[in-house]
Amino acid sequence: MMPLLRSLSEAWYWISMRFLMLTRFLEPLRLASKLDILQWFVVQVQYVSGGVARNVAECMSKLGTRPFIISVVGLDMAGELLLKYWKSAGLSTEGILKLQGIATPVVSNVYDCSGELAAAVASVEAVETFVTPQWIKKFSHKIRSAPMVMVDANLNPLALKAACQLAGEFSIPLWFEPVSITKSVRISSIINYITFASPNVNELISMANALSLNKKFDFITKSFQSIETLFQMLKPAICVLLEKGVKVLSVTLGSYGVFLCCTGGPDFINEALNRRTASCSSRKLYELVNNNSLANRFHCNTETGMKSSSFAYHFPSLPASVVSLTGAGDCLVGGILASICAGIDLMQSIAVGITVAKAAVEAESNVPAKYSLTTIKGLLCLQMKQ
Repeated sequence: MMPLLRSLSEAWYWISMRFLMLTRFLEPLRLASKLDILQWFVVQVQYVSGGVARNVAECMSKLGTRPFIISVVGLDMAGELLLKYWKSAGLSTEGILKLQGIATPVVSNVYDCSGELAAAVASVEAVETFVTPQWIKKFSHKIRSAPMVMVDANLNPLALKAACQLAGEFSIPLWFEPVSITKSVRISSIINYITFASPNVNELISMANALSLNKKFDFITKSFQSIETLFQMLKPAICVLLEKGVKVLSVTLGSYGVFLCCTGGPDFINEALNRRTASCSSRKLYELVNNNSLANRFHCNTETGMKSSSFAYHFPSLPASVVSLTGAGDCLVGGILASICAGIDLMQSIAVGITVAKAAVEAESNVPAKYSLTTIKGLLCLQMKQ
């Protein structure tokens, strides 16, 4: 059996992962503000493997990387299903704590007819309770040899800090995924360790508020006339995170694409990340992307008015026939990380992420079942023809 870790670029290490089963209601669902009697609705129910970091890791594995996950599941139906898939993909389950008598975290999502998330109820206590600093430290040897560590805000604060301290001890770049508005504030205790962060618009505002003592920022609830207007609305919050030490912000804008904001410029970031050696599988992604000059099809410089050492770029999204929007942001991150892991520069990596996100919104599952390097090649060819 071949070892999991053959070179630095073959493994990304994920601290925590919500294993989720998504209950998908695909029919339009309308509820009166006050219900006097019990009402029943005709819906369609679908069980889907999910969870922020699980989705990211699955996406990366389909693009040639081999993630190692540190998390927990129960020995129940949901847990067995998730473990079965992970084993079938040839990925290690060593870091996944398996416990009898606990419930694998589950979320029931309610979707409207446009594919947008309308409501959700969650039972995710297992991650906060059982993914402890002690469990994480058991895999310090894995973290030490990783090209990057990703943490998500589902971890309890002590475990989150322990993971970040290990990454810092070994000088490993750290990616923070905020998960939600509520949990994104957990950034405040680990801000000194973070290299990358990937919030959406309102997670960005929440994170900036958590880090600001004097000034508070309003959530974006009103419409905006242009992408430049939106950037000006977000710029003060973006500056807070960059000034606190975050090197790269990938701010997701839904159908409007992504703002890439960084200190020192992309060349500085690329130099800092130039510690990888691409594996055979990752090399295929590297050659595919660089042969097509993918970033040139996407990015345009945005006038920032920020400090001279800070840069911001806008990458528009690709046209898509939307089926479901859940998982698109996770696949965006997965595409970016798989590309960085392959030695692809930062600008091209963002472009790959957007290409992967297009495939995600056009699929029922959180990560497209048939997504692969062949799929991304087809999308690249389509883009080059436009």
